[in-house]
Amino acid sequence: MRVLLPLLLFAAPALAADPPPHSGVVKERTAPELSDIALFVMAAAGLLLARRAMRRRFDKHRED
Repeated sequence: MRVLLPLLLFAAPALAADPPPHSGVVKERTAPELSDIALFVMAAAGLLLARRAMRRRFDKHRED
């Protein structure tokens, strides 16, 4: 609880600032954004790591 009050006071200027209004103009997308590509790469890497870990776990318990 002692930490909560200073954190709230620290965040108060950010919470009080008004967000800039939206211009209302929609930007036409011509290609995927860099963040979209990064998200895809991270998801693919996560799947590969999970599959590899499951294979190793299965092979460790397998007795042939």
